[in-house]
Amino acid sequence: MANVPKKVVLRSYQVGFGDCFLLTFVYEKQKRHILLDFGTTELPPKKKPSDHMPKIAKQIAADCGGQLTAIVATHRHADHISGFGLDGKTGKSGDIIRKLKPKLVIQPWTEDPRAAKNAKRATTDSPRSEKSFVSGLDAMHRVSEAVLALTAHPPSWMGPQLAKELRFLGMDNIKNRSAVENLIAMGKARGAKAKWVRYGSDAGLGKLLPGVKVRVLGPPSLEQSEKIRKQRSRDADQFWHLLAGASSLRTRPLADGIKQRPRKAVVRTPPEARWFRDRLQRLRGQQVLEIVRSLDNQMNNTSVILLFEVGNKKLLFPGDAQIENWSYALEDAPDSKEVRKLLSTVDLYKVGHHGSLNATPRKLLWEGFKKRGGQRRLKTALSTLPGKHGKTTSNTEVPRRSLLKALKAESELKSTDDLSSKDLFFDLELKI
Repeated sequence: MANVPKKVVLRSYQVGFGDCFLLTFVYEKQKRHILLDFGTTELPPKKKPSDHMPKIAKQIAADCGGQLTAIVATHRHADHISGFGLDGKTGKSGDIIRKLKPKLVIQPWTEDPRAAKNAKRATTDSPRSEKSFVSGLDAMHRVSEAVLALTAHPPSWMGPQLAKELRFLGMDNIKNRSAVENLIAMGKARGAKAKWVRYGSDAGLGKLLPGVKVRVLGPPSLEQSEKIRKQRSRDADQFWHLLAGASSLRTRPLADGIKQRPRKAVVRTPPEARWFRDRLQRLRGQQVLEIVRSLDNQMNNTSVILLFEVGNKKLLFPGDAQIENWSYALEDAPDSKEVRKLLSTVDLYKVGHHGSLNATPRKLLWEGFKKRGGQRRLKTALSTLPGKHGKTTSNTEVPRRSLLKALKAESELKSTDDLSSKDLFFDLELKI
């Protein structure tokens, strides 16, 4: 086998609002396959997860010849890992993936199962503060579960649009226990290894991918950057006391406080007070939405960022990394100048967070890509489903219109949204 692959093929599967990519390194006489994420929270019309996800899993099995070199689960959101589940929700698609016997399973440091058992250490080599960040992430899942339950029987102050958005965010943020347990099991299988990575970690892919250099650019640990603990001050950060891992959050969900009280005798609001009543109810709904949006953003800040260097080509996979995650690699890390130089010559970019604006920082990242524009040498891959997340009226829609415009104008963009109803994937190829 040659020391360097002849080409690299990225296959993006149709999973609607989710990510699922198979990265294949083609050597002279052999291929090596990396599966990056496998999840969804909403499929295109007329596709059911219990039918469609096993179909995708079987396609992956065929495409990799029955053997995966590695799996990368960038973070815990359902739209990135639900397909690894063994339950009926996704037709036990995770069982098909497990039989592909990956030799390595890569996840962020926050997913180390030892972290959940020891509130003082995230991994065996990464100490953190006694205010347990990982315990806080677990508490966030309980909040999401309570909010999701609330949407099943919406209170009077929760309109249809608010209920829809809360339902989506709640589903995406509940802990996908079956998928999480399957990922752990695959990493513990005979002949396999598990790696929980942070910025600067060894991804463990060196011996598995000859001639390929892999850099872990995120997430930073709390030792490296406190920014991932909360969003920047100009964003909504008032709820991040949740991440203190308080005992109250470990014993009962925060959302106990938003459940409806037992019905009592109806007290009619005087006409002159209804204006205030209606606005207070809307404020209450907005507060719940802000909390769950913050939970969603925080989990994205734990996303793995990988840079693959193959010969003269570079491929960037950031999962759903938000700007707080990015800022360490690009601004705060001791070698951030070197990182910016490396990223300036990226050839293929997997668009972050399904096309949300804050996952592709314009100044920090996008404008640094030297191969955008001109002959459109920069290739971009987008897995998304419009109309599922955010609102055009508030300029929060995913994919974001302004980002899509830049991607189409300045890169060779391929998107799952452009696939026909019968297509299961699209391919991007890089010759080395």
